[in-house]
Amino acid sequence: MNRTHAVFASLLLLVCSLAARAELVIEITQGVDNPTPIAVVPFTWSGAGTAPEDLAGVIDGDLARSGQFDPVGRADMLGRPSKPDEVFYRDWRAIGSDYLLIGRARALPEVVGHIQVEYELFDVNRQMMVYSGMVKGPASEARMIAHRVADAVYEKLTGIPGAFATRMLYVSVTRVPGGKDYFRLTLADSDGARPIVLLESREPVLAPTWSPDGKHIAYVSFETTRPAIYRQELATGKREQLTNFRGLNGAPAWSPDGNTMAMVLSKDGSPDIYLMDLATRRLTRVTTHYAIDTEPTWMPDGRSLLFTSDRGGKPQIYRYDMRSRDVQRLTFEGSYNARARVAQNGRDVVLVHQKDSDFNIAVLDLETGRMLPLTTTELDESPSIAPNGSMVLYATKHAGRGILAAVAVNGSVKFRLPAREGDVREPAWSPYMP
Repeated sequence: MNRTHAVFASLLLLVCSLAARAELVIEITQGVDNPTPIAVVPFTWSGAGTAPEDLAGVIDGDLARSGQFDPVGRADMLGRPSKPDEVFYRDWRAIGSDYLLIGRARALPEVVGHIQVEYELFDVNRQMMVYSGMVKGPASEARMIAHRVADAVYEKLTGIPGAFATRMLYVSVTRVPGGKDYFRLTLADSDGARPIVLLESREPVLAPTWSPDGKHIAYVSFETTRPAIYRQELATGKREQLTNFRGLNGAPAWSPDGNTMAMVLSKDGSPDIYLMDLATRRLTRVTTHYAIDTEPTWMPDGRSLLFTSDRGGKPQIYRYDMRSRDVQRLTFEGSYNARARVAQNGRDVVLVHQKDSDFNIAVLDLETGRMLPLTTTELDESPSIAPNGSMVLYATKHAGRGILAAVAVNGSVKFRLPAREGDVREPAWSPYMP
């Protein structure tokens, strides 16, 4: 093997190794009282070889992670029905299951490499089928197909759209003693599976964010030795640098229509909020205060922006109205409130909230002004809210390492997503994916 091939082989091994290290694992730490028992029977497979994925296992894991359900262990199942006429309700009442999900997967002969999944949901106590569905897609996306089934089941039983068939971005860091750390921008399923390293750098990568259609991402990279904002297309990997101004270039945030990006620039003095028209690259300055204005985020209707500012002496959340240009302070409780993110309902705002000496994740109700702390650990940051508004993903510390964690917006459910190796930070939950 010549030196060029040896170097290439070494780099390939390194990338594969780093991708494995970026994988997250699930540790459920708190669920609701009396979660609903549900049995997810292993789906049957019709096709050559084995099924491309344990579909029922993925669905089982999704429902358990929600904290709302208590899946029945496979060893406790008294039967393995795959069709409605094979269901005997007494078997499931005997093991205390309130609901039963069965299904079948098969290879589609008319579309090479694609599968079809059919499933039925039963109410055991009422002895009736309450929902059925069918999903098709590439066999390579079998996990995502299973997530979509879990979404449908979750919505049928809770009335809330599921968000399992979404993805997340995060930055993982591998420490190199005596050398420069590796920073990797990673894309993964909502359960941390199938991590893909989108960018690897020896310089910091910060503030990843999603376009509203889920086809592009933006982030801040120091690869040119100073911060710059980049936009990247997920399907092709094509990336472009959007800013290269002197000083700070940071905190990109897409408008709800995807045409404009809010960002923080210090090219004209103190850090202020600017808007960039992504078609023309024309900049509009939004704030002109001598204080630090940063961390913009859009309200769902696109008519106003929330941002963090210390113009009142300490960091608090403010709202900027696009039409009137008025600025209104929103947070008063606590000595520090920052990094606001707004749910699609336009009412719930998750943020980093300091009370006493700890930095926790909290949710602010914009209609009542009530602040509800969601976490109790010491250093929580970078909240990102699920597209259905039910869960918040954030970065925290556990056992001396940087990890991701999630909490329900009512505080009832909590779980951790530590990486197998290294630290993880800067999570960003995707919108609903097409």
